[in-house]
Amino acid sequence: METGKPVTITVETIVHSPVESVWTYWTEPKHITQWNTASEDWHTPHAENDLKVGGKFLSRMEAKDGSFGFDFTGVYDNVSINEVISYTIPDGRKVEVKFFRQDNDTKIITVFDAETINAVEMQQAGWQAILDNFKKYVETSPEE
Repeated sequence: METGKPVTITVETIVHSPVESVWTYWTEPKHITQWNTASEDWHTPHAENDLKVGGKFLSRMEAKDGSFGFDFTGVYDNVSINEVISYTIPDGRKVEVKFFRQDNDTKIITVFDAETINAVEMQQAGWQAILDNFKKYVETSPEE
């Protein structure tokens, strides 16, 4: 039975870095290309980010062996520096990423509408893997 309300999935992590640094690593294309992958056999060779309401982003995600790739794109609905980013992707699904200052750490909570092709557990695992890669990248990078 179709209810019209999408299933939402939540992933989260705590990054051991101040929210201002976390925001920079999350939003700047030179960093996005370093962490935006769910597994070692994928990468993001190109990213664009016009971080403002109505602005667009693009992350080119590709298998390293060249067998598959796609553009992950969206339009920003809300941007509040160091606090929240929300956007809509082309199929109409919504994503919200919240950043919470916790002393010198930052808690990130991402909530997104599930798509209907892949299992919810698979989607959650993929988005969590990307978030885990982000955490590792920030925590092992020199301070900006």
